[in-house]
Parts: sequence; C-alpha cells; structure tokens
Amino acid sequence: MTADAWGIDDGYEDTLGDRRATSPETRRAILAAMGPEATAGASPDAGAVRVVRAGEPAALGGGADLVLEGGACRRVRDTLPVDVPSGYHDLYPDGGRRRVRLIVVPASCFLPEGLREWGFAVQLYALRSALSWGIGDAGDLRDLASWSAQALGGRFLLVNPLGATTPVPPLEPSPYFPSSRRWRDPLYLRIEDVPGAAEARIDLEPLAAAGRALNRARLIDRDAVLRLKLEALARLFRRFGGDAALDRFCETGGRVLTEFATFCALAERHGPAWRAWPAEYRRPDAPGVRRFAAAEDRVRFHRWVQWLLDEQLLRAGRETRIVQDLPIGIAPDGADAWAWQDLLARDVTVGAPPDRYCQGGQDWGLPPFVPHRLRAAGYEPFVQTLRATLRHAGGLRIDHVMGLFRLFWIPGGMGPGQGAYVRYRADELLGIVALESQRARAVVVGEDLGTVEAGVRERLAAERILSCRVLWFEEGAPAGFPALALASVTTHDLPTIAGLWTGSDVREQRALGLAPDEEALGAIRGRLRTLTGVPEGASVREVVLRTHRLLAGAPSVMIAATLEDVLGLAERPNMPGTTRAVRPNWSVALPLTLEALRDDPRPRAVAEALGGRPIVQEIDG
Repeated sequence: MTADAWGIDDGYEDTLGDRRATSPETRRAILAAMGPEATAGASPDAGAVRVVRAGEPAALGGGADLVLEGGACRRVRDTLPVDVPSGYHDLYPDGGRRRVRLIVVPASCFLPEGLREWGFAVQLYALRSALSWGIGDAGDLRDLASWSAQALGGRFLLVNPLGATTPVPPLEPSPYFPSSRRWRDPLYLRIEDVPGAAEARIDLEPLAAAGRALNRARLIDRDAVLRLKLEALARLFRRFGGDAALDRFCETGGRVLTEFATFCALAERHGPAWRAWPAEYRRPDAPGVRRFAAAEDRVRFHRWVQWLLDEQLLRAGRETRIVQDLPIGIAPDGADAWAWQDLLARDVTVGAPPDRYCQGGQDWGLPPFVPHRLRAAGYEPFVQTLRATLRHAGGLRIDHVMGLFRLFWIPGGMGPGQGAYVRYRADELLGIVALESQRARAVVVGEDLGTVEAGVRERLAAERILSCRVLWFEEGAPAGFPALALASVTTHDLPTIAGLWTGSDVREQRALGLAPDEEALGAIRGRLRTLTGVPEGASVREVVLRTHRLLAGAPSVMIAATLEDVLGLAERPNMPGTTRAVRPNWSVALPLTLEALRDDPRPRAVAEALGGRPIVQEIDG
C-alpha cells in the first residue's frame, strides 16, 4: 500500500486477505479533518523536529548552535557529532532559520538482562477489599502487589489504564476513553491513606461507611463513589496545612498540572463538555481561563488530589513492577483534548476495520492527532503522555501499538467499513518510546493484535518492544511463542477460559444481539482441549489450571494471568460492540474481596503453575 503526502493510504488488506481501497469521498473527508493546509494542495511542513539515533551521524546542511537539554551550548557544523547524548535538544541553524527540536534517541527500549517473569493482569476498579469504597483503589493495588510478589512469586502486575475521567457525573466507565492520559483518576485514591485522614476519622466515618456499603453490589457505581470521595477529600483539604512535597510536585507539574486542575474545576462548574462552556473558557490559553485559575481554590484542590494519587501510586510501585496500560487515544470532550485541540483532527474518530471477530468493525470515538501538526509541536503531547504513564511504573503496555505506524480514521457520518489508514512517522515515535523507556528503566509491551501489516512485528522486535501473544489467537502451543513477548491466555476484550469452555460467552453474545463467530470460537475451544488434554466434561477449575500449566511452557520473557481466569469467571470485562445501555462493561467487580482472594487456593495454584516455568535460552543482544 502507498500513502500520499499527508499519510493517507490508498487502501489496506483486511484480516481475510481482501484489499479494500480508500474511496475519493473518504480521502476528501480526511483531508478536511486535517485542516485547511491539507486541502490547499501543499505539502506538510517537515522541518519543526528531527529525531536521530544516538551515535549515528546526521547531516545538518550548515552550521548551527546546539543547546542541549541540560542547558549547555555547543557549536556544530554540517554534521551532528556522534557524541551528542540522548535527550531533547534545540538546534538553532545559521541564517536566522527557525529553531528545530532535535530529539536524540537510543537504539532500543529498556529490557533487563535475563528477564523472565510472570504476573497477574488486574482490572483495578474490580479489585475491592474491606477498605474499598465501592471500587478498587491504590491501596488495594499496593496490597495486591505486595502479596503476589512476596507470597506467590509474581514479579509484575499488568493494570488497566488509570487515566483521569472528567469529575462530573455520569462518569465514563471505560478506562480506554480517558479525559486525560497524563493525570490519574481520583476514584483510585485510598481515602484512609490521605494525610490527615486519621485525625479526621470521626468526620469521615459516615462517608466511609457509605462507601464500604457500595461493596455489597457486584456492579460498580462510579458516580456514587465519586460523590463520596470528593466530599471526603473536600473535608480533608479544608484541614490541610501544606506540605513541601506538594510544593515540589506542583513546581514540577508547572503549567501542565495547573491546566488540568483548571479544566476539572471548570467542568465542575460548567459541565463536562468544554465545547459547550462559555466562550471565554473554551481555550486553555484564553485570558478568562488564566484569571479563573488564579482565583479559584478548587484549582488548588485538584492539584492536591493529583499529588495524593502520585504518592499512593509511588508506594504501590515499590512493591513490584507495575505495567501501566496506555490507551490509544483520549475523549473528545476531555482535558487533554481541550489542551491540544489545535492538534487533533475534527469530525473523525479512530477505530478498527471489520474483521472476523467484529464483522462490523469498531469505532472507538477517539479523535486522532493530525500527523503533521503533532510533528510541528515537537511531539510534545506524545512525550508528556509517555512520561506520565511511566511515572512510578516498571513497564508500559501500549494499547493498539500499530497506531504508532498508522491509525484507522473513520470520517463522521461514515461507518468503519468506509474508513482509511493514516500513517505517522513510526521511526520517530518508536525512537521517543525508546528514550522514555530507557529513562524510566521500564519494559515496553506492544499490543499487536488485530489487523497488523507486514513488517510491523519485526520492527517492534528490533526496538525490543515485546509482542502480545494470546493463546486464543495462536494456532500452536505456547512453546512456540517468541521469547520477546508477553504471553497470556486472553485479554479484557476476549472470552475468559470459563466463558469459552462452558459456552456462556457465545450465549451472552447471542442474547446481546451480536453475531459471534461460533465456528472460530469452537475451533479455539477444540485447540484448547487438544493442547491441554482435558476431557470434555472437565470442570472449569481443571481447565484453568491445565491451561496455565500449558502457558508456562512459553519461552516468552513475561507471562500474564488475568484474575478473571484465576477465579474461573465467565464474564469478560468488556464486550466490544456493546454500550453501557445493554451491558455493564468495565463495571463488574470481582466476586471475592482481596482478603478472600488471599485465602483462596486458586491464585496459589495458578502461581505454582506459572512459577514452575522451564529455563530457556536468553535473548541475544
């Protein structure tokens, strides 16, 4: 496939091997979404940023002053010296030409020598304890991390995205539709761990009792949790006398933190959709927004809340490697979209083309960054997002990692079958991922499931980005999986072991009016029975255990077991193609509390199965 100057592919090959051409109507709609510069017939400006690999010479086309990230200045001529360190630098070419952001990146991502780990994949909102207020929180994450590491030998936790929602009901349940990928959701705060909570216990106890009462329902009521936690936090904030650590956090967060806190305060006053706010607040750089930020105590409150979250997640990250999940995009009415509105395409969303498991395709409702505008911004939104997600994390899972190469754009008024792929500068984006990975000393996993074009997996491997290998999608046994991979049985969007084995997942799909590919799912079940050797009438518990023993044979450097599978649950966290009106996606808690989970024999049995993995040859390089 070939792309035009603006990155629009002329077509793509779907998962069935059929070629789908980009129609003229689709191309016109995408160009219009990119802005007037794209419809004017010119070529995109390519000079605002350069990304080069460390140690490789790069032609400069003349002399320039190079200001390194740390502030030192060097004079360079014609060719960039090979000893320029990795980092974000500024290049000022002679002749008054404009500044160029020079990003020098390492050869590949961080990958510890001898890495060989297993861990649980957990939907944090679903992990409730006796102390939870209706939803799993950072304290529960810390306790799970400590227990799984010290008692079971797990070395990481793969966690759902923790990005912030807009703090105005009704809350968006999907962690893959965040208001911000740079800041965290206050629902995940453990109120009892907030400074001053012990002293204010009498004042907080009615709220805590109401919060713990929410644990009695299997479905998570996020709106009720938000109401209780914001009230508790407001009471604590009124008693808060200040902290030097908060001052440092605010100084480091700077304008970006204040901008997010201002958005939250404005949303509480004017509603969650910023395009419907009074005109003086619709742009973050507007004078009215600056006046509001300076005058409102609620802005200071939301900065404080983010500091509390940062401190609690720091403590969780000290217990084990936390692998944070990075969603592919942001909500169109959210804080990040408000901050970067000039860089996002209008009237298009991203999704996935039709495939055998979702025959109508998928529209995720997320606005994409315009490739040439993202570059003109020096990739700053991408850098900030990566850095925020990696904070206090030892790993990063990039959802739909193919989006670093191309994204499937769906123009407004068209369906996924009429979408087209738009390309990004993959070499540059991958280089920035490598730079942030090395700085954070964090392993990177690329979720490379679905429609993957030729060469992508090889390119990711060269960057030492782990592939995702899911048993349901693989024809052979896990023993044939690649070493450079995160291996698992399933994902949050696919059937659990119990759902597949008992047929309940297919029955649920039928009841929801979906069209499950029963032939494909039946074939997966047949392979599972053959590979594990379980008899037809085997219990779910036996199938779960044998499946994880089978998975343990993978040479992959990381292996994940979902808590839904560990507990033999039939429900998957999310059913693609459904809405909250018909199914409570992302809102079903685990049936056991964390305390009960510790006493249950099933997690230990799965841990023993995964912990007995054979030693394999280490990855070269």
